Amino acid sequence: MNVRFISELNPDPRPMKFEHFALNVPDAPATAAWYVQHLGMTIARARAEAPYTTFLADDTGRVFLEIYSNPTDPIPVYAAQHQLRVHFGLAVADAKAERTRLEKAGATLIVEEPQPDGTQLIMMRDPWGVPVQLCQRAKPF
Repeated sequence: MNVRFISELNPDPRPMKFEHFALNVPDAPATAAWYVQHLGMTIARARAEAPYTTFLADDTGRVFLEIYSNPTDPIPVYAAQHQLRVHFGLAVADAKAERTRLEKAGATLIVEEPQPDGTQLIMMRDPWGVPVQLCQRAKPF
């Protein structure tokens, strides 16, 4: 196996940093409101008009997710897709308690996957079918 270091592949010393992941959703304003209320996200920037592009941040203020409702490309039916096709994971202190709370808020369970090291992974769908993974890591990243 040929292993190459990043410095060999990209001699430019300026590192790229992850900015965001984007999802085309059926109702971006409602999704954003649900994510703020139930997932603890904050709105960093949002357009009040279509396609309602909204950038969401975690509790550190770091933007990581963009959502919008743009019919230029058909909006995926996330509920019909396997959760391994696309999902986003959230670090949580108590995955089972969060599962219960989110089910009361309209999320649905896909699967609980306890890991041998004690990590708890719970895959759910938000009310629009987007897979959201609750990650209670035995050894947080």
